This record gives sequence, structure tokens and C-alpha cells, in this order.
Amino acid sequence: MMADASNSSSQSPGFTEKLKSWLSWSWTYLWLLWFIMLLFLIYILRTPLKLQESLTAVTVFLNTLTPKFYVALTGTSSLISGLILIFEWWYFRKHGTSFIEKVSVSHLRPLLGGMESSSASSQLFTSINGEAEPGSSSVSECKVWRNPLNLFRGAEYSRYTWVTGKEPLTYYDMNLSAQDHQTFFTCDTDQLRPADAAIQKAWRERNTQSRIKAAYQAIEINQECAAAYVLLAEEEATTITEAEQRFKQALKAGEASYRQSQLIQHHGAQQDAQHRRDTNVLVYIKRRLAMCARKLGRIREAVKIMRDLMKEFPLLGMLNIHENLLEALLELQAYADVQAVLAKYDGLPSFFSDISLPKSATICYTAALLKARAVSDKFSPETASRRGLSTAEMNAVEAIHRAVEFNPHVPKYLLEMKSLILPPEHILKRGDSEAVAYAFFHLQHWKRVEGALNLLHCTWEGTFRMIPYPLEKGHLFYPYPGCTETADRELLPSFHEVSVYPKKELPFFILFTAGLCSFTAMLALLTHQFPELMGVFAKGFFSTLFAPLNFAMEKIENFMPSSFWHQLTRI
Repeated sequence: MMADASNSSSQSPGFTEKLKSWLSWSWTYLWLLWFIMLLFLIYILRTPLKLQESLTAVTVFLNTLTPKFYVALTGTSSLISGLILIFEWWYFRKHGTSFIEKVSVSHLRPLLGGMESSSASSQLFTSINGEAEPGSSSVSECKVWRNPLNLFRGAEYSRYTWVTGKEPLTYYDMNLSAQDHQTFFTCDTDQLRPADAAIQKAWRERNTQSRIKAAYQAIEINQECAAAYVLLAEEEATTITEAEQRFKQALKAGEASYRQSQLIQHHGAQQDAQHRRDTNVLVYIKRRLAMCARKLGRIREAVKIMRDLMKEFPLLGMLNIHENLLEALLELQAYADVQAVLAKYDGLPSFFSDISLPKSATICYTAALLKARAVSDKFSPETASRRGLSTAEMNAVEAIHRAVEFNPHVPKYLLEMKSLILPPEHILKRGDSEAVAYAFFHLQHWKRVEGALNLLHCTWEGTFRMIPYPLEKGHLFYPYPGCTETADRELLPSFHEVSVYPKKELPFFILFTAGLCSFTAMLALLTHQFPELMGVFAKGFFSTLFAPLNFAMEKIENFMPSSFWHQLTRI
């Protein structure tokens, strides 16, 4: 009995699923047949349902209405459609999609048997190491990465807020940074040491002053707490010089902790985790010291620190220290050294695929800049159109096309067609956030090379002719990811207009509501001005509209015997 019950219970869901799939298939491909059957059924039941009498009553009622009613009706319709249009436009500007289409896809499509669309937020975002969350099916190219050149909170971001009153960082961006700090600057054994426990609590605090207070508490407990000095350098220091002093204090403490944990790293899993934590802290401190030296004009010192760091910790390539090195070498105009760094990092297989994909816009556009530098000073579009492009010019143009395909948002910032903002602390590869971060630091390098921006201006739009459908198929790289707009809206401040690629057409429902609003407003105005003429026009319009239907009904009644209809109505 129990076996039979279990078999029946296992078979019933299968039958239900088959019935549901058949209904969804029929609604998808046989909707016209269903519609015809519905009309046929209504026609058969017109006598029992008294449809003719109801239609006559409605006609009499409509004939008794005054023109004022039609003015009110069309005016109200115009008002409602106008409000819907305003809401749809606002939602499209904010979220990049139509609200009506989103609701239709999310709620109606599953009822008809379609796949439920995953929310845009489920496609987002992971941080620094690019590892997806368990069960996440997000595209790897839509992962969020730490900005290698991110600014200092206290010395740069906060100063911007003091001057402009605007917040340059979003809550989502700062929350990602807090997660990064907890991941890289803490370990499981921190609770055993009061100073480390205090700084671990500091990373979780949302308020800046609370974090600074917790950092001072950690220093009171242990003068050698390197992570506490890091927090003070990042958030309390109001100038780069102050930040550098704090980082030097952190370096002294960090090196001591690193040497101690290095001696006991093989004594167990906890000691190994502590050593990894101390390594992360030390690398972060040295990198930020190099960035301080770069900002204070000691560029050769910064280059030396970065080179030593890359030699000492070669396995930490995911931190993208080479991008800091490229920017400093470009400032020195050491183009041969820049080319050597590019030869090592450009075109290597990325972390998440086998394709030869540049790891960032920095690598891609720097390669294009070096090739453009060889020909840009003598380049002229008129001359090139007459004699054609030389081999070197062709290489430069191809490099620019390659860079633009990788990140199509960058040229508008380099050509100053869009205003720059402070870069976020995290970026999305191939997105607008990465373009902002790259142009913020590298625009000066493009301006320094004579004619480079002119060559970019003349050639960058030619890229789009090679990739007419960028979301479906790329030329040199994977298709452009479709989730970048949603991620960039989370990473970039609200006062920045996010660059969207490819440019989206207005959704159908915005155009439809705009047309409906205009049409009903025009009808309301005409009905108010010419009530009698519009009444005649409306009657003529509806009589013409229903003429084919009346003609078809007459033909059907003449074709079918009256006894057949009588029997059907009796059924």
C-alpha cells in the first residue's frame, strides 16, 4: 500500500508538470487558435448570455452621453498615461529598464511556463580575488575588483566631501572595502590577542570616528599593531604627508610581526593563517607607501618600492601592483620600461578563462598609447585618407580598436567628452567604473604624447563597425557583458551619469505611453472644440471598424444552417 502510494505521489507531479508544459507550449505557439476558439464560443453563447440585448443597451447609453463626458474621459486617459510615462521614464533613467517590462518578465512569464529571470543583483558582485559566491552563476567578467590606484579616504575622498558637500563613495563600495579589510587583515586567532580583536571590531564599524577610536584603543593595548596604523593612515590623516608618516609607523610594526609569524608559520594551521595575514598587511603597507611617494613627487623611489615588492611577493599578482608600476613609469616617460612590463602582463591568460585577455583597461590602453606614440606626432586624417595608412599607423589603429573593444567607455573621458569624477575604491572590468579610474590617472599621459588624443579621436568610433552586436559576439574578446550598467550604478555616486554601452533604445512601453498620452490629449482638445464633428467622426470610425466583423458574421450565418445554430445554443 505504501509503495503504491509513493508511486502514485511520484507520478502525479510528473503528470502535473506535463500538463503545465503542454499548456505553456500551446499558449506560446497556438495562441491564435485559442483566440479563435474563444471568439467562436462567445458567438455560440451570444443568445443565452443575451449579448445582443446588452450591446443594444450599451449603444443606447453611449448615444445619450454628452460631449462633456468624452472630454472628461479623454482628458483623464491623457493624465493617467502621462503619469505612467513620467514614472516609466524615471525608472528607466535610474535602473536602465522598463518597470512594466520588468514586472511582466518577473511575474507573467513564469505563469506562462518561462524561466524566471534572475535579478540583476544576483549577477553581482565579488571582490578583489574574483571568486564567485557558492551557487552563483554570475558571469566572471562582471566581478568587482579592488581598484589598484584607489585614493586615500581621509586625505583625498574626505577633502572632496569637505569642499563640494558630495559623497564620492557609495555605501556599496565602502561595504566592499570593509569586507576586503576583514578578509585580508584579520585571521581566526585575532580573538586571542586583545589588540587584534579591537582592530577586527574597527573594520566592522560603519562610522568613521568609531573606526578611528577603535584603532587608538588597539594601539593603547599594543604599540606594534600594524593594522591600527593602517586604518589611521587611511582615514584619519588629512594629507598625504600625514598618511605617509602613519604608514611608516605601520611598516615598522608590520615587519616585526611578519618576521615573528614567519618563524612559526609551519607549526600549525592557525600559525599559517596568522602569517598570511601578516603578509597581506605588510604588502599593503609597502604598496601604499609607494603610492604616497608617487603622489609626493618621489617617483623613482615609488618605482623601486613597487619593483622590490613584485620580486619579493610574486604570487600576489592578483593585487595588480604592476598597474601602479605602469602609471609611475609613464610619469617618468620611461617608455622602454613600460613596454617591458606590458610584454610580461599583456595577453596572458586571465584568471577566469583561457582566452588571451588583457587584465585591465590600464594594460590595454597603455599598449595602444605606446603604439600611437610612434606615429601620432605626424598623423593627419586627410593625408591618411589620400595615401592610406602605413604599417605603423595600422598597428596603432588596431591597438586603439582593441582597447576600445575591451572598454568602450574610456575614450569619452580621455577626449573630455564626459566630466571625470574621483575613482571608486572598486571597479568593474570593462565597465564605466574602470574607465573613470583609468582616465583619472592616465589622461595626463595621453596629453603628454603629441597627437595621441587626435589619433584616438579620429579612429576610436571605427571599432563599433567591427562589432555591430557586442552583446552577442565580440571581435577579439568575449561579448561585452550585459551586467556592467547595474554594477556601475552601485559603484559610482548618484551625481555621476553612468555611461551605458551599447546605447539602449527607449523601451516599447515608454514610446507607447508617450503616444497614448499625446493621442488622448489631442482627442480631448478636439472633442472640446468641435463636439458635434467629433461625434460624427467617432460613429463613422466605429462603424468602419466593426464592418468586417459584421460582414463575417453575416456570411457565417448564411453558410451554416439555422438548425445547427439552434442545436448549439440549446447545448
